[in-house]
Amino acid sequence: MKLRIFRKSGAVESTPFFSDQDRKNLWWFWQNYLKKRMVWLFLVLGLILLQGIVYQQFLRLTENGLRVIFDQGAVGDLVQVCAVVFGLFFVRGITSYVIPRTSTWLASGAVMELRRDLIKHLLVLDLAYFERSSPSEIILRVVTQAQDLSTFVGQTTINAVRDAVTVIIVSGYLIYKSPQLFLTAIVIAPIILLVLRYVSNSIKAVQRSAQNALGEYMNTLEETVNGMRTVKISNQERFEEARLSKTNTEIRDLQVRLQSAQAIVLPAIDFASAFAYALVIGLGGYMAISPNYDLDGAAIITFMLGMVMVFDPMRSLSKFFTTLQTRLIQLESVHEVLRNKPTIVDAPGASGDLDAAADITLQNVTFSYSPDTPLFKELDLTFEGGQRTAIVGATGSGKTTVLSLLGRLYEVEGGKVCIGETNIRDIRISTLRQAFSVVAQDIVIFNAPIWDNIKYVRPEATDEEIWAAAEAAEIADLIRSRGNTPLGPKGAQLSGGQKQRIAIARAFLRSAPILLLDEATSALDQRTEEKVKRALHRLSAGKTTIIVAHRLSAIVDVDKIYVLDHGRVVETGTHDELLELGGLYAGMYTTQKGEYR
Repeated sequence: MKLRIFRKSGAVESTPFFSDQDRKNLWWFWQNYLKKRMVWLFLVLGLILLQGIVYQQFLRLTENGLRVIFDQGAVGDLVQVCAVVFGLFFVRGITSYVIPRTSTWLASGAVMELRRDLIKHLLVLDLAYFERSSPSEIILRVVTQAQDLSTFVGQTTINAVRDAVTVIIVSGYLIYKSPQLFLTAIVIAPIILLVLRYVSNSIKAVQRSAQNALGEYMNTLEETVNGMRTVKISNQERFEEARLSKTNTEIRDLQVRLQSAQAIVLPAIDFASAFAYALVIGLGGYMAISPNYDLDGAAIITFMLGMVMVFDPMRSLSKFFTTLQTRLIQLESVHEVLRNKPTIVDAPGASGDLDAAADITLQNVTFSYSPDTPLFKELDLTFEGGQRTAIVGATGSGKTTVLSLLGRLYEVEGGKVCIGETNIRDIRISTLRQAFSVVAQDIVIFNAPIWDNIKYVRPEATDEEIWAAAEAAEIADLIRSRGNTPLGPKGAQLSGGQKQRIAIARAFLRSAPILLLDEATSALDQRTEEKVKRALHRLSAGKTTIIVAHRLSAIVDVDKIYVLDHGRVVETGTHDELLELGGLYAGMYTTQKGEYR
């Protein structure tokens, strides 16, 4: 079926009611989440058919009851008809309970599996996906849109199937009773189709805009909440209010436009139905009066009642098809997540072993975040096993990117990264990352007690091991004083140094052979830095340690220092050697030393 949409320019655009992508999405949802529930779906369909038959039998018995009243006047027959009608509606009541309960159970199960697959898939996607997708957008898809699909499949669609079956069965009975009257009544069908064809494309366009606006609103709200400290200290409450109000107004306007497009359908059907009722009354009355037709008053009244049973479900079906357009957009949005494929995956035959004590080398590595701005070009670095190596340089020189390449958070575009003689692409990702412990400036802290935050990296750890890690990181006293008190969202109740020591305790508990320290002390005062440095020295003992540092006082005793500038190694040596060289490192150190005074 095609849509013909009239634009302001006067041009006519033909658009399918179901696009090719819509069909692919529906087929994907059926194959993955509904097909396995086919037996239960057939049960629901069987109960819906039973409901349709109940309606048809109700019409037949109503006609018989009217004849008993008008013609025979037999009270016994009337009681019998009433008893059967009551029995029919008792059956309908049972099915009306079982159908929505079963269908909601089926849909909820299907969408639960969909959410499970979304979460599982999101966790294996490349880091780059999360850097270009806001958390609010992901939450919108996994939570809100998935729930809307559950309601649509479990309630709206089942109700639409019930309405369609009712229309078909009752229409069949009405055709049997009087084909002429029924043909007169269905003159409204083309009008319904034309209205649906006209509005569906408009609904899709508005729904896409509304979806984008809602995602932007959630993103803005998330930014405001996460940055509330900055908002308040900057006295920018009114600015944030205006920013959120603007998006909120846009959502309202789009919802009004969406409702306006949908609102065309029901009034058009009502006007068409009124016309059809008038024709049926006029023609039916004539046929009842005329001796040329085998229809009496009871048959005409029953036929009119049957028309009500057909037109009301048709109105609901038309509303279903307008709602369907919005749900197709949501289904595409959810399916799009699963169509994203990770590029960083295990190579065929990847090894589950690595020599964590071996040297780590970057050999002729080329990498860029975007083709227009290359970062590394034929970069060579060597981190000797069991030694402490630091990387320093200005912001944007590529220090943290080196650590990301070591853990295959990004893939090198040229050259290779090796541990010993083994290219890390030939090592299983899980094995590779298990070899690293990371202490970074930005620590993920959960709204849970400190104990649970430390245990996160090794859920199977014993209490003794956790206490040992906490003591080594000098965080045990804080655990005793806070007990099981949650730390607040993102550890809001902790200082920067306390967060760092939780990260160090995690690294002790994980006890991986390679330690990555990414600006681990840059945001700390000197007193707190000394505590953290003591813990880090204990942590790095005997491990291959790679340190990204901004504060050069933290790396004066390392075995080797690489100085990066615009993605190139410009100086290499120990702290004393680099000071004697009098180059970039010496200038940076002298500047920082002056700032500490």
